Amino acid sequence: MNPQHNELTAPRRMALWQETRVIGDFVKMLGPLAAAQIRSRASHREKLIVLVPGFGSDDRYMSPLRHYLGRRGYQAEGWGLGKNLAGIDLSHTLEDLSSAWHFSPKPDYRGEASVPYLCDRLTDRVRIRHQAVGCPVTLIGWSLGGYLCREVARDLPDIVEKVITLGSPTIGGPKYTAAAPFFRKRGMDLDWIEREIKRREEQPISQPVTAIYSKSDAIVNWRAALDHHSPNVDHIEVNAAHLGMGFNPEIWSLVLQSLEAEA
Repeated sequence: MNPQHNELTAPRRMALWQETRVIGDFVKMLGPLAAAQIRSRASHREKLIVLVPGFGSDDRYMSPLRHYLGRRGYQAEGWGLGKNLAGIDLSHTLEDLSSAWHFSPKPDYRGEASVPYLCDRLTDRVRIRHQAVGCPVTLIGWSLGGYLCREVARDLPDIVEKVITLGSPTIGGPKYTAAAPFFRKRGMDLDWIEREIKRREEQPISQPVTAIYSKSDAIVNWRAALDHHSPNVDHIEVNAAHLGMGFNPEIWSLVLQSLEAEA
């Protein structure tokens, strides 16, 4: 199921009205959140779950899902790195990135590798938390947060045991998302980003990946959210707004099923 390149475009602005469904998702989550059976954390003490927010959001966005998983007995926590601004708020050069990245030279660098630089920070954070709790880590990320989770898992195969993404672009970085104009206005070369991501995928993610996506997603082109490289990926289609994926009860159930499938 390879994507046809000519089908990959950023979502049209006219489609953004579909995201108003997020209001209904927010209301619908209240019942399941309150009704979630409280389970002993001891049953899942051997697992740490880190939830990573998407572009422009912070740990508050993922807090309903984090609270839901906590009531189900999981040790779940936020990423702890503040607002996710795709690394554009972090001063850096290409030379500042870890040796895990192998980028083509770019004399006119304008921050195209800001997300990988942010990945390095999250990688360090996950490594520290793993050392502190002494158990494997599962990463759950919404939108850009899911992309970050994938890259951390790629670099930490002995620490991260599973990745769950919610409407996360795996192809093209921001190129096929509603955020593309924002990054272009900053002078970023989105074609360069896409090429470097494609090269990075030559090293597949070895851990199980659950990729949840919606064809009615008005922020990320759903075709760009499909994983065509990981050998152990489970694609799950849902009917959901992109902005509501973090607090959609149907998606919560799918996340829980994915976690419990590991037991």
